This record gives sequence, structure tokens and C-alpha cells, in this order.
Amino acid sequence: MRLGVALLAGLLTCAHASGETLTFTLEQATQRALETDPRIAERQHLVGSAQALLQEVHGNQDWKFDANTFLAISPGVDGSPFRDGGCVPGNCTLRSDKYDLQKNSVSPWLNFQLSIIKPLYTFGKVENYAIAAQANVQVKEHDIRIQRAATALDVKRAYYGYLAAQDGRRFLEDVRSRIAKAIDVAQRWLDEGESDMRQADIFALQAGHSLIGRYISQTEGMQKIALEGLKVLTGMKATDELQLADKALSPVALPGGDLSEFQRQALAQRPEILQVAAGLKARHALVEARRADAMPNLYAGVAGVLSYSPNRDRLDNPYIYDPFNETGLTPMIGLKWDWQRGVQRAKVAQEQAELNALIAKSSLAQQGIPFQVAEQYYQVKSEHAALQELSEGSRHARRWMVGRYADFEAGLETADRVIAAFQGYVLTQTDYIKTIYEYNMRVAQLQNVAGTEQ
Repeated sequence: MRLGVALLAGLLTCAHASGETLTFTLEQATQRALETDPRIAERQHLVGSAQALLQEVHGNQDWKFDANTFLAISPGVDGSPFRDGGCVPGNCTLRSDKYDLQKNSVSPWLNFQLSIIKPLYTFGKVENYAIAAQANVQVKEHDIRIQRAATALDVKRAYYGYLAAQDGRRFLEDVRSRIAKAIDVAQRWLDEGESDMRQADIFALQAGHSLIGRYISQTEGMQKIALEGLKVLTGMKATDELQLADKALSPVALPGGDLSEFQRQALAQRPEILQVAAGLKARHALVEARRADAMPNLYAGVAGVLSYSPNRDRLDNPYIYDPFNETGLTPMIGLKWDWQRGVQRAKVAQEQAELNALIAKSSLAQQGIPFQVAEQYYQVKSEHAALQELSEGSRHARRWMVGRYADFEAGLETADRVIAAFQGYVLTQTDYIKTIYEYNMRVAQLQNVAGTEQ
């Protein structure tokens, strides 16, 4: 039993020791997330798939080898093609025992066919499909930028969220400790009968103490959720411990530049805009490629056949083709059509409709993206102004609370006025912390929609 307990303790110690403690700044956490996020890796693989498709398109211009070989059975035959083995004037009757299996033997039949083809001209098919495939690669590459921006935004949301919850918890714990001291003072005064303290005042303080405890529990849960989210985003193991380099939440710098500048950046740098441009290029090329499908392909090459049946006599008559014993090789040049007029017309119409839809989407993006930028820009401005007001209000509320609390301890203030000061301080300070978080996230979102952080 002792041995088992010792072994279990050793395993637990090793499991705990297997983790490591990592400390990240926001920049370090973001960089690590960008390196480990499987969503980014997924989009990188999709780029590889798009590049392979482009290689496939170009491969249609390479030499094409078509070979087929088989081993089968053919009827065996020997002798002259004429009945009774010969032909004399007035008696030249061709043989008719082709299907007489009892008379004829059986021969193995080896057949090998080969053609080597090189496309010379496809009337624009390969060229236009290649343009479309290259544009598709660009679209997939911009998908990586979009996901990287989303990942960076997720990291900021978790990082700032943790600091906001931590600051809120610390603040609430300080307030709760002050309320607990106020309860002790009020209870002593009530017991000693030295003031106008009432039992209802103590109940009010105790209710506030419990309510603050509830908020503390909520902020602790938010801290843990944000920290676990950061661990997932940064690719950490479950046994690792994560610490943040920043000890408190502070507002980031207000981005410089006016609205028109941010809008110009967005229209020039947003990956969505670049994706639309690449998509338009691809759709134009696909329309032309579909039209070119109605044209033939000019090609050159070599074709040959080798067919051999050992139990059949070989015919060398140039007017008679014997598929069982034949050898031939020839160069060739030709035109090949794959023509289904109705289907090809439908495909052209389909690609034209997709092109028109993308043109409409492009027009919407040209209008919608500047609005997105304006929305976030004005949100940043309003949150920044609110932050300045709340910064002042938070300091005044703290002075109000400290002053009332000091007067209460000196017996110069009533409990209801102290409770009101506590409530004002809690509301103002929690709103201030929340506004810092929202302001920081608005700045991050403005940089995102403006395409300055991809």
C-alpha cells in the first residue's frame, strides 16, 4: 500500500513538473498564436492546393503519353486465306471457318498501343484557365491574411479581457475588504450603543458585501476563461502555466490619422478588396476559357501499335488489316474537338453570371468597407472621449468613497451615506475598466478594418 501511494505521488510530481511557466507580452502572445494557430495552417494548405491546381493547368501543355497493353486470346489459324489452301482460276473461294473452334486452335494475343501527343495550340484554353488558377492562388493567399488578422484580434480580446477581469477582481476585493471593516465598526457601535447605528444599516452593508462577492466570483471565472483561451490560441499544453507580462489594463495610444486616410488605406490594403480584384480577373479568364472550349486543340505526336498472336499465320498483304498481328508507328498532326454546343453555351452563360455577381459584390465592397471604417473610427473617438471622462470620474468617486469611509470610522458619517459612496465608486470604477477594454478593442478593430494590421 505504501509503495502504491509513493508511486502515485511520484507520478503526480512528474506530471506537474512536465509543464512549464511561460510569460508573454501581447506582442509575444500574438506572434506565437500566428505561428501555431491551426486555422492559419489550414488556409496555408489550401494555398498549396490552389498552387497544385495551377500546376495542373500548365501541365496540360506538356507531352501526353497514352499507353495500353493487354494479354488476351485469339483464334489460331494457319494456311492460305482461301479454302483448300489455294486459288486457281475459277475456284478462288475464301475460307469461312473463322468461328469453327473445333478445327482451329487458340493463340495467346499480346497487344500494345502507344500515343505521344504534344498540344501545339489550344485557342486560349490553357492560357485563360492558367490566369484563373493564378488568381485563385491569390484569393487563397489573402484568406491567410484574413485569418491572421482574426487570430490577432482573438488574442487581443483574450489578453485585454484577462487584464480587465483581473483589475476588476482586485478592485472589488479592495471594496469588499473595506465593507467588511465597515460592518465590524458598525457592529461594535451597535453592541456598545455609542451611536445612532441601526441593525438595518448593518444588513445593508452585509447585503453589499455579499453582492460584491458575487461579482468577484464572476470576474475570477472570466479570468480563467480568458487565460485558457490564450493558452489555446498560443498552442500551449494543458499542463503549462501562462502569465501575462502586463500587470494591469491600460488604454492603448489613440491611432493617428483622419477618417479619409483610414478609408484610403482600407480600399488599398484590405485583403477582401484584393480578393475581389483577383476574383474579377479569374472570372474574366474563365468566361474566355469557356468560349475557347468550343474551339479545337491543335496537336502533334506519334502513335504506334504492336499486336502479336504466335499461333496465327501473319498476313503481309498491305490491303488486309490483321488486328492480331500488326506493327506500325507513325508521326501525326491533327485537330481534336470536344464539342457540345448546348453545354458550352450554358457554361459560358454561367461564368458570365458569376462575373456579373462578382462585379456587383465589388461595388458593394467599395461602398461597405468605407462605412465599416467610419463606424469603427467614430466608435474609437467616442470611447476615447468617454475614457477621459471616466478617468476623472473614477478618481473623484474614489475620493468620495475614501472620505465618507474615513468619516464613518470617525463616527461622523451615517451608514446609508457610506453605502451610497461605495455604490458610486463601484459603478464608476467598473465602468471605467470596462470602457478601457472596449476602447482597446475598438482600436484593434479599426486597425483590422483599415487593413493596417494583417
